[in-house]
Amino acid sequence: MSPRRNRPRGGGRSARRDGEADGRYGMEHTDDWRGEEWVVRQISGQSAAKHYRCPGCDQEIPPGVPHVVAWQRDGRVDDRRHWHRACWNARDRRSARLQRSRQAPRY
Repeated sequence: MSPRRNRPRGGGRSARRDGEADGRYGMEHTDDWRGEEWVVRQISGQSAAKHYRCPGCDQEIPPGVPHVVAWQRDGRVDDRRHWHRACWNARDRRSARLQRSRQAPRY
């Protein structure tokens, strides 16, 4: 019996259009926020492998938790931010000045 394949059997990656799913990542779409166009990608729990800090609530997103990655359409790759899904949906209702507690890690 041969071992299970973890990768799809496709050759190369095909070009994706807006709203299509990728093999490693989730659905991607554009969203308007504060007069700018943002690219928003849904990340599944299986694809989330690192710790991230959510800019909406300033809390940690542990590995294995589904979340959202958002960046400006004409921004750099370094400008991507990882948000909790609820924080991304409530970004207009959140205050801009969140304070981190003394015991919170600084990364």
